[in-house]
Amino acid sequence: MQTRVISGPEVPAAVADVLAGGPPIAVVADQASVPASWNLTSSTTGSLADTDLDADIGVLIGTSGSTGDPKGVLLSRAAMRASVEATHRRLGGAGNWVCPLPLHYVAGLMTAARAAVAGTRFSVAASDLSDLPLEPGRNYLSVVAAQLHRAFDDATIITALTRFDAVLIGGSAIPAGLLAKGKQAGINLVATYGMAETCGGCVYDGVPLDGVRVAIGADERIEIAAASVFSGYRCDPDATAAALRVDPDGVRTLRTHDRGRWSDGRLQVLGRLDDVVITGGVNVDLGRAQRAADAVFGPGAVALLGVPDERWGTLIVALTELPLSVDDCRARLAGGLEPAAVPRLLRRVAGLPRTSTGKIDRRSLRAVWAEGS
Repeated sequence: MQTRVISGPEVPAAVADVLAGGPPIAVVADQASVPASWNLTSSTTGSLADTDLDADIGVLIGTSGSTGDPKGVLLSRAAMRASVEATHRRLGGAGNWVCPLPLHYVAGLMTAARAAVAGTRFSVAASDLSDLPLEPGRNYLSVVAAQLHRAFDDATIITALTRFDAVLIGGSAIPAGLLAKGKQAGINLVATYGMAETCGGCVYDGVPLDGVRVAIGADERIEIAAASVFSGYRCDPDATAAALRVDPDGVRTLRTHDRGRWSDGRLQVLGRLDDVVITGGVNVDLGRAQRAADAVFGPGAVALLGVPDERWGTLIVALTELPLSVDDCRARLAGGLEPAAVPRLLRRVAGLPRTSTGKIDRRSLRAVWAEGS
């Protein structure tokens, strides 16, 4: 079957059709943004079945990371259903889903999938959370940290959030202070961890969903085995071989690029494997440093970056839209970070580059820093 390229308001109905056994779809931001590496334009390679072995493949969607070009993630119908069913079991039952997120990212896509599998209502909401519809029965919402942070500027939105049976929050590191503030306000927040390769969140509040096994491998690498793990990367067998292991029983294990550890029986995500840099001979965990900056200044308000430097090897720098000096920034971070992790330079910019889910776009961030050098 030929792959349909789907975007925008077409996504919910197309996802429902796929899960009912319809033809596979490639979900993109718009019809002009299909990555060339996905190889969907040729009449001889336009179908997912042309190069991919899993006949149950239903969705091709891009990774939503902030450090490189999006890979094409192949999700089977079975994987999507397994994710939906595990999510609803953990949350206490099926419900209506509201989506204020881009539908071409897995967090948005899976809200539509959950409603389709359960036969419940699916609604799209504004990204600023200013219109959050509620339907009879249980109601669920998925947001990212930046959205919740901004919501505290409007008491009406906070009140609306308290009426949901659960508000899933994920997409990036979540400052502990933001979670505490939300829960104190009466919002039933559920911190999620997952990615496109796991059909979205597969660990809720540090506890894997039913049927999900999480192991910590060498170098603190997080490895996830589950029925919801992806089938491979479109037209990229090398990347697939590096990330995906399939045992003789067909169980798929994803080797993530994230570091983690167990703390009191819950998974604690420490950051990416490539977040650890050496500055002046000292190892610095940029993921931990960024979490500290998020806790002090707000999610993504001050972005930390490691850039090449002749003297230090890697120099820790900061970019921000805030009216902040480097001395102020250093002083406010000094109490929570080791000296080597405190940024030595700061540059104010008109705007920090972000992905459509609110993450800092680190690849673009490096270009912004280089342009000002």
